[in-house]
Amino acid sequence: MRLTATLGFASLLALSLSHPALAQKDGAPDAAKQHAEQTADEIAKNWASAPVEEVTKTSKGTASVDGKSIAYTATAGTLTIRDAQGKPTASVFYTAYTAPGKHRPLTFFYNGGPGSASLWLRMGSFAPDHVRTGNPEAVAPAPFDVGPNPDSLIGSTDMVFLDAVGSGYSRPLGDAKGADFYGVDQDVDAFAKAILRYTTKNGRWGDPKYIFGESYGTTRSGALAYQLEDRGMALNGVILLSSIMNYGIRQSGFDTIHIGYLPSYAATAWYHNRVPGGRPASLEAFVEEARQFANGPYAAALLKGQDISAQEEDAVAQQMSRFTGLSVDYLKRANLRVSLSRFRKELLRDGRETLGRFDSRYKGIDEDAAGEDPEYDPSDTAISGLYVGSFLDQLTNKLGYQTDLSYRLSAREGGAFNWDWSHEPPSGRKQNVADVTADLSTAMRINPHLRVLSLNGYYDMATPFFSTERDLKHMMLEPALRPNLQFKYYPAGHMVYLNPEALHQMRLDMERYYAEGAR
Repeated sequence: MRLTATLGFASLLALSLSHPALAQKDGAPDAAKQHAEQTADEIAKNWASAPVEEVTKTSKGTASVDGKSIAYTATAGTLTIRDAQGKPTASVFYTAYTAPGKHRPLTFFYNGGPGSASLWLRMGSFAPDHVRTGNPEAVAPAPFDVGPNPDSLIGSTDMVFLDAVGSGYSRPLGDAKGADFYGVDQDVDAFAKAILRYTTKNGRWGDPKYIFGESYGTTRSGALAYQLEDRGMALNGVILLSSIMNYGIRQSGFDTIHIGYLPSYAATAWYHNRVPGGRPASLEAFVEEARQFANGPYAAALLKGQDISAQEEDAVAQQMSRFTGLSVDYLKRANLRVSLSRFRKELLRDGRETLGRFDSRYKGIDEDAAGEDPEYDPSDTAISGLYVGSFLDQLTNKLGYQTDLSYRLSAREGGAFNWDWSHEPPSGRKQNVADVTADLSTAMRINPHLRVLSLNGYYDMATPFFSTERDLKHMMLEPALRPNLQFKYYPAGHMVYLNPEALHQMRLDMERYYAEGAR
């Protein structure tokens, strides 16, 4: 492969030197030739680092779900995506799990970041084998607890886990750079090409097709649903796990972010038994009360800014204290606007403990218990070693995939990572910060059979469920289309599958979702 690439670049160099635009003028310095040689060397290095020719490595396995044995084929490989002229631009790494059957659903999975690899979904969610986690606490180092997944979806759908370009083993090819893929629309274009390529290569155009994104992957999915539709692929469904569809609300000065977080604060206070007067019996009922308060008195109070009266501020702070577990005095000193980092530091401060961001069930201990912000996210550090180590062990020893590349958890590890947050929705009015609800709404209008399933963890503080509800319910769907949008909730955080009981319920919900699609 290296020899072929080198010979190819020698030809490319000769071609570039003969091109009129690069021809050296009489008496001019040798800069054009030096530039061409340098460019060819850089291209050769890029091409040598990832396979242009698509690679596949397969193995066989058997899964057991609800007592039923399901034979499957596991594949680790690459997809080469190309530009409009047919030139290779990136090698996209994937792992796939497929079972025999006619017109089986095909689901493409990916994590977020942006720029994250998809080992988290691969090792935690619905693949035939996964890591086993239990209580919300730090997991021990190797040997890792990895084994058969009783809640695999292999009985309902084939699964393809894709790594974003620059992450995992996915790499730019030729003279393409990482920056060519590091942006909302650039990333969506790459994923659309990879999905189209896999579908064509494996003859799956006649099968039901779904996309499943987590975190920023849901932002990708909103725009991707429309882009695939625009390129001739009508999806059967879009599954959104731990969603953020509108990054605009996270800009400073917007009170909507505080409204979105309040029900998550309430769920967290309930979990840690910090609700004044005692924990209510029902989490769901308590969260619903928090929703009503957040959309009503709380939103009205924030809208008034400094014009709020002392009486109203006190009344709202009293109600907030009941839902958040924070003192009335603290809430008033924070102007009724408690940032996530402050809440994570404040709720359990009397016990010198902090809360997780990805999952507020997890607790951490800071060196400085009097500080303003948590020093780390215990829900992140608790499981990173388990997921990374177990995935690489599975990939090498079980799937037998060999490469000289290093597996990147994020494209950020490749350097020069500067994400382009601008986005051009179907309307054509370019956004400085992406809001993809318009893309998803348009896709649902164009394809009235498209069903969207929103999966949410009550203790997810990275992408709060109430913000997701508010975003998706502002798609302004016509009454006939509204049943195509469904919401499910679990006693878990951002990575719902960390809680085995939540994973089980989520699998059952997903099975019903696929079955409804088949009907």
